[in-house]
Amino acid sequence: MGSMNRLVLIDGNAILHRVYHALPPLTAPDGSIVNAVYGFTSILIKIFNDLKPTHMAVAFDRPEPTFRKALFTGYQAKRPEMDTDLVTQIPKVQDVVRAFGIPIYEKAGFEADDVIGTIAKKASMRPPASAMREALRAGQRVNASAIDQVIIVTGDRDMLQLVEDERVLVYMPTKGLSEAKLYGEKEVVERLGVKPSHVVEFKALVGDASDNYPGVAGIGPKTAVELVTRHGNIREIYRKIRGDKGDDFKLSDTVREKLLKGEESARLSHDLAMIRTDVPIAFDISKTHVKALDTPEARRVLETLHFHTLLKRLTGKEETEKKAKKKEEKKEQNNEQQQLF
Repeated sequence: MGSMNRLVLIDGNAILHRVYHALPPLTAPDGSIVNAVYGFTSILIKIFNDLKPTHMAVAFDRPEPTFRKALFTGYQAKRPEMDTDLVTQIPKVQDVVRAFGIPIYEKAGFEADDVIGTIAKKASMRPPASAMREALRAGQRVNASAIDQVIIVTGDRDMLQLVEDERVLVYMPTKGLSEAKLYGEKEVVERLGVKPSHVVEFKALVGDASDNYPGVAGIGPKTAVELVTRHGNIREIYRKIRGDKGDDFKLSDTVREKLLKGEESARLSHDLAMIRTDVPIAFDISKTHVKALDTPEARRVLETLHFHTLLKRLTGKEETEKKAKKKEEKKEQNNEQQQLF
C-alpha cells in the first residue's frame, strides 16, 4: 500500500462473528471463553501490518432496536440470538481495541454499518469546488481532505454500496482469517453484477434473506441486474412503468406485473438496504490517528489474557525469532555442505 493518509474502519460485529465461528473454543486463565477476543486481536494486528493505516476506528452495533426495526418488524427476525459465549467476549474485545489506542464508535438506533457509512463520508468528503477555487486564486495550498483513502474492513456485502472510486474501498475476508480481498468498483461489478451505486437498487428488487426483507417476489438477480443497469434506480423503473416509458423501456407483461404487485415491498426494501451516511455522531479525525499498536496498555492486556503468540507478533519478537531460526537453519545447511566436500 502506498504512502498516504489512510483511515481503516472496522465493522466490529461482522468481524466478531467471523472470528468466533472460525476458531475453536479458547479459554483464559480465569476459565472464560476468549476465542473471539484472540481472533479479533489477531485481525487488528494483521490489518495494521498489511494495510498500513495512519488512522483507525472500530464501529459496533448497539443492543437497542434500530430504525430499520421500526420500518419493518420482520427485519432480521430469522437471525438466531447471539451466543452467550460471544456476548460475554464483547467487553474484552473493546478493551483490547482501546488498549491499542483505537477509538470505538456506536449509536443507539443505528447499526455499525450506518456509523461506518457516516464516518466514511465525513472523512472522504472534499471541500466545495467554490472554496477550492478561492484558495487557488489566493495562492493557497489546496488540501482536498486530511484523509486520502478510506478502507472498510467487513464481511458484510451490504458495505459494497459504499465503495467510491479509489477513495473508499472495502477489504473483505475471503478464506478463514488469513486471506482477504480489496474491493474497488471493478471488483464489486465482478461479484454482484452491478456498480456500487446500484447495490441498493439491486437489493430493493431481490431482497435479502439474511436480513429477512423480501424485495419483489419473482424478481431474481439476473432480471434485477438488467433493470438497474439499464435504468439506474427503482424510482426511474416505476416512473416508466406508469406511462413515461421511453424508447429503451421494454418489459415482458410478466415482469411488469411482478414489479407493480411488489412496488410497496421494493420501496420498503430500498429503505432497509440503504446504509445511512447521516448518523448524528461526533467524529474527530485527529482521535483516530494511530502510529503503532504496540502500547504499554496493549502489552498489559495481552499478558493478562495470556496471548503470548500475539504479544510476540505485536512487539515484533515473532519476526525476530523467525529470522534467527532461518539464519540458524542456513548455517546448518552450509556446515553440512562443507562436510560433504
